[in-house]
Amino acid sequence: MGSVCIEIIEGNPHLRSLLGWHLQQLEYRVHQAASIYQAREVFLSHQPTLVVLDADLPDGDGIEFCRWLHRQEQPLILMLSARNSEGDIVAGLKAGADDYLSKPFGMQEFLARVEALIRRKRTPTAPAYLDYGTLQIDLVQRRVRFQGEFIDLTPQEFSLLYVLAQAGGVPLSRSELLRRAWPDAIDNPRTIDTHVLSLRKKVELDPRQPNLIQTIRNVGYRFNMEILNTNISQSQTTKLVRERFNNQRSTLSSSQV
Repeated sequence: MGSVCIEIIEGNPHLRSLLGWHLQQLEYRVHQAASIYQAREVFLSHQPTLVVLDADLPDGDGIEFCRWLHRQEQPLILMLSARNSEGDIVAGLKAGADDYLSKPFGMQEFLARVEALIRRKRTPTAPAYLDYGTLQIDLVQRRVRFQGEFIDLTPQEFSLLYVLAQAGGVPLSRSELLRRAWPDAIDNPRTIDTHVLSLRKKVELDPRQPNLIQTIRNVGYRFNMEILNTNISQSQTTKLVRERFNNQRSTLSSSQV
């Protein structure tokens, strides 16, 4: 079982340590997080097979974080909660949890449920389509639709956008972006800056004041997930369409000279 990685996201430090110890005795690789902020970083770094998720976390809604997990690489999710009404259980399962265990619970039952979920795991199938509200990423045809429009991206721009979006708002360093988004090893992290600039020209309302792809000083870049769920005004949409049309027309005119 040493190849199976499990992430435990639990606000109670005693329960978190206890669950981790028992799973390690069964030779699972275990990583722990006490909050949603830590949980995102652990998940993105280790890509666990199974996530044990407390529904009541100190810094956010476990149900909402469950939805985020379900949109990622589709890990198995075992939700733990002191709320045990039928409505709470249904909400957890609809959010993407594969199983729901009410607190308090026995350790043998917990371990049995973990083992049952692991047995259920098959060879993972990569998602064909990612939906982030106003941004849709088609991984099969490698097309991006943003604010209702298809965006013409180069293959490298597509990969960069996908990696940034998949990080769910977590800042990524230039070296990390190179590792995840580039097919070949590149020694110059500043290559990222050039491609981010090009990408901003295609997806930002004002590339000089970017809101979607944000620069994080002394770190790198992050994708502003919050803005994806914010409806831009009709006038902004019209402006964006007009600017893209004018850019395309200028490009065509230049090529005909």
